[in-house]
Amino acid sequence: MNPTHRKKSVLDAFQMPNPMSITGRTSTITNSFVSSIIPSRFPSESEVKEALDILGLDSDDLRCAYCGGPSTEWDHLRPLVRGKMPTGYISEIANLVPACGKCNQSKGKQEWEAWMRSAAPKSPVSRGTPDLEKRIQRLKAFEKWKEVSPINFEAIVGSELWEKHWRNNEQMHELMRECQVLADLIRKKIQTSFESPNGVKSS
Repeated sequence: MNPTHRKKSVLDAFQMPNPMSITGRTSTITNSFVSSIIPSRFPSESEVKEALDILGLDSDDLRCAYCGGPSTEWDHLRPLVRGKMPTGYISEIANLVPACGKCNQSKGKQEWEAWMRSAAPKSPVSRGTPDLEKRIQRLKAFEKWKEVSPINFEAIVGSELWEKHWRNNEQMHELMRECQVLADLIRKKIQTSFESPNGVKSS
């Protein structure tokens, strides 16, 4: 039998889940430290109506501003986080547009127009959005609707509080690294307790 055409074993259908990692959650912790300090400004009814009018959207049948699919959430047109630090933008109507989950996940922290014109997975181009230029022009008009400038958070709260917050973040990461070492040791001890040296489960 040709070795390149070996018969598949039933074990080929099995895949062991990867062990959970404490340190694998460090980016989540950092995002929490960033997101938790970003304020929000709730809009008035007239502001929401004006925003939707500019985007050419109907509140009774809300659609994604990027692709026109059913909207499931509101996306930050300008990202709140970049390089693991706040950009200075906040959650407010002038920085939020209706979006579908596919567009929101695909866009991430990218600049919105470059992303819309790109062939990124699940972008409007890759999904064949027919009225792409019209949507881009509406978003450009929306972007000019209200002046939105980044806020200097550190200048508002002072360097002492600001630096303490990020020290806490780093201390949390260091603790997670220590916890991972301990978790690895515990898992190894448990593993060896029910396996023989050759990897076969003891009777």
